Amino acid sequence: MRSVGHGVNEIRVHAGNKYRALYVAKFAESVYVLHAFEKKTRKTPKSDIDLAGKRYRDLIAERREK
Repeated sequence: MRSVGHGVNEIRVHAGNKYRALYVAKFAESVYVLHAFEKKTRKTPKSDIDLAGKRYRDLIAERREK
């Protein structure tokens, strides 16, 4: 999901309802789950993309401070 950030991937689960988990796994020490949600429409809501994007930017900023 490049619209969220570089290296962000999506897991799609179809179990009755549709669920999504957005994560980044490009760091050696961890896989970071940015956002997980139930998808109720064909298009991913902008609010979900924006939230995952903010969490991604916060993660990158926190890693730079260390």
